[in-house]
Amino acid sequence: HDPSEISIIYPNNLLGRRIQHSWREKGALTKWKGTVLDRLSVNSSLFMVKYDGFDCVYGIELFKDERVSNLQIKVPHDAEELVGKAVEHLFEKEDGEKNEWRGMVLSRAPIMTNWYYITYEKDPVLYMYQLWDDYKDGDLRILPEVYMTFFFQTNTIRVLLQNVLALPSFIMAVNGC
Repeated sequence: HDPSEISIIYPNNLLGRRIQHSWREKGALTKWKGTVLDRLSVNSSLFMVKYDGFDCVYGIELFKDERVSNLQIKVPHDAEELVGKAVEHLFEKEDGEKNEWRGMVLSRAPIMTNWYYITYEKDPVLYMYQLWDDYKDGDLRILPEVYMTFFFQTNTIRVLLQNVLALPSFIMAVNGC
């Protein structure tokens, strides 16, 4: 039994959550992972899900469709709360080499609670990533509190927040897009 699973899943607890489920079609069983974006008010059993590796959003009746089985909410329970933490984030370059970026996790995104706003020393703009996945994969490491001093001694965070809060809406890079 995977400790990151929640055994009882309530439809109202799915918004913004990372999910995983099996899908059976024409005898083949596949695993799907994604993020639940919305629940339609006109059909409350229909959820809008953005699946990993696909550019579109799917409407699916997660609790009624017989092709869906083994539905799980995926949240690593051993991960620390990330907001306000200095982190080291590893990104893989095209040649396979890993690049280290030090940053600070600013807040969780509204609705999509597995997404976090983060800024980096090398590029002090606002980014949005699913940090739980990177933490679980070993590509995100929480740094000791001494690193927090760096962010506040430099004007990185203050300048970023002043610029972002002055904008009518956030302009952000979402996973490099």
